[in-house]
Amino acid sequence: MLGGTAEARALAAALSERGVPVVSSLAGRVARPRLPVGEVRVGGFGGPDGLAAWLAEQRVGTVVDATHPFAERISASAVAATRTAGVPLLRLERPGWQASPGDDWHWTASLPEAAGLLPELGRRVFLTSGRQGLPAFAHLDDLWFLIRCVDPPEPPLPRRHELLLSRGPYQVEAEIGLLRTHRIEVLVTKDSGGSMTAAKLTAARELGLPVVLVRRPAPAGAPETVTSVDAVLARLPRVD
Repeated sequence: MLGGTAEARALAAALSERGVPVVSSLAGRVARPRLPVGEVRVGGFGGPDGLAAWLAEQRVGTVVDATHPFAERISASAVAATRTAGVPLLRLERPGWQASPGDDWHWTASLPEAAGLLPELGRRVFLTSGRQGLPAFAHLDDLWFLIRCVDPPEPPLPRRHELLLSRGPYQVEAEIGLLRTHRIEVLVTKDSGGSMTAAKLTAARELGLPVVLVRRPAPAGAPETVTSVDAVLARLPRVD
């Protein structure tokens, strides 16, 4: 299983309870990741060919891609590698967020496009799009950013910013307090989906703040995509 998400950890636990041997592969981009139940492998495979060779060597029966919705390269590698190795592939991807009455959402196709919208939406920005995309905002010298991510980011960063190292899940009241304390005027995030970080969207709605959301990349082409752990379990053979 290609993991790193809450869904991947839940699936690993469910498979372990069923007696299904599972190896969870983590990319290694987070310094202290939450580890799933069972065997864990950290680091890359050397591209699709390396992953295909590993699948054959380990005699893997099924690959589940349960990576983050924005992990484009890993998902594309999984599609190519499983085709080469002749191994079934199933994509587990949480549903995206849906707007509710009162939301002021502005959809964009990329982080640079999101950065281009900010000057007309607010001067104090809560940026929760992940540490790897921060250079897209580094040129916005007239804006102030509260940047929240799990691990310390590498430069370039926006000149005027405060860094908040934190990991979800988050609660609505705490998020409202954070936005008020820092006088935030606009929120920027990716459409990651799930409940662990959705509280910021509710908080923005409660405070009447605009939200800039980056759309998910196009699907990598997995033969089948499901949205729940139960759906994965229903498609995998049971080990008695």
